[in-house]
Amino acid sequence: MNLYVPILVLGAIAVAFAVFSVGVAGLVGPRRYNRAKLEAYECGVDPTPQPTGGGRFPVKYYLTAMLFIIFDIEIVFLYPWAVHFDSLGLFGFGAMALFLFNVSVAYVYEWRRGGLGWD
Repeated sequence: MNLYVPILVLGAIAVAFAVFSVGVAGLVGPRRYNRAKLEAYECGVDPTPQPTGGGRFPVKYYLTAMLFIIFDIEIVFLYPWAVHFDSLGLFGFGAMALFLFNVSVAYVYEWRRGGLGWD
């Protein structure tokens, strides 16, 4: 049990600090709220239920972001392979070649589909 005492003390300090911080913020913080402070932040523009053009909201931005994340994750997987390339041998080379082939197929598919073109 003696080994867990420092962990329990640290947890108690963390909980006490969190409760204290929230309590002090409620006591010391400003109490004069107006309509502008209670609204969601929209860059000074009043939010509307429909897009400004009146049509569908373009999802091209989200698709581009997802593509960036996918290909960014590919690069993250390539770094450890590049660092330990000598010690992995032929199996590591084959596994990474298969991985790069799979990612290349996805890249070519997206390219042929027109997902990388910005209209």
